[in-house]
Amino acid sequence: MADLNDTVAGGLAAYYEYVAMDLHKWVDPLSNEQFWRNPFPYGNSVGHLVLHLTGNLSYYIGARVAENGYVRDRNREFTDKQPPSKEEALRAFDRTMAMVVATIRKQAAGDWGKEYTAELEPEPADRFQIFVRCAGHAYHHVGQIVYLSRELART
Repeated sequence: MADLNDTVAGGLAAYYEYVAMDLHKWVDPLSNEQFWRNPFPYGNSVGHLVLHLTGNLSYYIGARVAENGYVRDRNREFTDKQPPSKEEALRAFDRTMAMVVATIRKQAAGDWGKEYTAELEPEPADRFQIFVRCAGHAYHHVGQIVYLSRELART
């Protein structure tokens, strides 16, 4: 029987892998133009949501848990006038998801309860809570990506 730490790490890692797989299911068929085009006069493009997820996870997990030195420019995630290509943005997203999964798998039983602090994220008090919050946040945006991708396919 697996111990609790292996169960928690395995479950969280599998969920993040699912989020990445589901994102790719909806994003891969899009052209570079569709990736960056917002079909609505409000909200964000699929591309900017992918940049946002990459920045969010790179900061809250990469910089604050894995201590990889990432410095976030949150506003640029939504306003970059010269964004990377779709392929570059997805490669960065995939590297970030791999880092998140690796960081999860490195957590020892005593690490989940370690104190956690980060800018603009006052609620999580420990590492376990930030992993759960980031997972929910990521899938929230995947839901938006599904909606945008369906609309882009119609136009």
